[in-house]
Amino acid sequence: MKRAQLTEKLLDIKREKVWTWKYICETIGGHSEVLVVGAILGHMKLTKPQAAKAAELFGLSAVETAMLNEVPMRGEGITMPPTDPLIYRFYELVMINGPAWKALIEEEFGDGIMSAIDFDMVMERLPNPKGDRVKISMSGKFLPYKYYGATGNHAEYGFKEE
Repeated sequence: MKRAQLTEKLLDIKREKVWTWKYICETIGGHSEVLVVGAILGHMKLTKPQAAKAAELFGLSAVETAMLNEVPMRGEGITMPPTDPLIYRFYELVMINGPAWKALIEEEFGDGIMSAIDFDMVMERLPNPKGDRVKISMSGKFLPYKYYGATGNHAEYGFKEE
C-alpha cells in the first residue's frame, strides 16, 4: 500500500463514520490539529503512540500503522502554483507579502530564515458581525545564515549587526 492509498482509506473511513477532524485530533491527541490532520493527509508523521491510537480508531493493519510513523515526502502531489482556491490564497499571501516579510525579518533579526521545522501554528475562528474571520498564528525559530570560512573577528553567523 502506498501513502496516498492510506490517506484515501482514512478519508473514506472519516466520511463513512461522519467523524470531524476535531474528533479525530482529540482521539489521537498529542500535537496540534494542523499536525495531526497533516499526518492523516500524508504530509506529516505521527509518533508511535499516536500512530497506535490512529490504528485503533481507524482499524489499521500493522503496516498501515507503521506508515503513519514514517517520515513522508512532504508536499508531494501538490501542484505549484496551487489550484485549490483556499490554498492558492496562502500562496498569493506569500507572493505579495513575502518580500515585505523578508525585509522586516532581516531588519529585526539579521541575515537568516524563519524555520518551518522548529515551528508552531495555531488556527482560530474569530467571530465577527461582518463574517467570521480565520486567524492563523505562526511562530518559527530564527535561524541565522552561517558565513562559512569566517576567520578573525568576522561574523560567523548572520545575526543582526549593531
